[in-house]
Amino acid sequence: MDESMRKYAPEVLDLERELAVFLRRARAFSGELSREVHPELEPAAYGLFVRLEEAGPQRATELAAFFGVGKATVSRQLRALEELGLIARSPDPADGRASLVHLTSDGRERFAQVRDARRAEYVRKLAAWDPAEVAELARLLHQLNHLVDAGSPD
Repeated sequence: MDESMRKYAPEVLDLERELAVFLRRARAFSGELSREVHPELEPAAYGLFVRLEEAGPQRATELAAFFGVGKATVSRQLRALEELGLIARSPDPADGRASLVHLTSDGRERFAQVRDARRAEYVRKLAAWDPAEVAELARLLHQLNHLVDAGSPD
């Protein structure tokens, strides 16, 4: 082990390695799920579907801020989804110059089918786990996400 690695506790290095594997697999899985919604979708599209389903109609700028990407990136992804008929835009009642993005009925239906398949896959893979272990993993991931969202450890 080189000198720079010795300053980190083994559990931190283990966590880093396991998170890298998890994130790599999650990106690949999101790509598969996006293609199940529609074969032409990029992997990032699945995250947009999740956000629109959970939070409802939003401006493109709100989506960009939520995902921490530029408005141009989100606009390009939204344009592709709109061309496929999976999202639509409507005037923002708070500001007529802006528009809100929302799932179409086809987009909502396709997303629901894929989301249900994803959840069934989690159930299948975690069938041997004790429900308390699943709950603990969810709690710890929530705690980690909160730290990341807050920008610093609590």
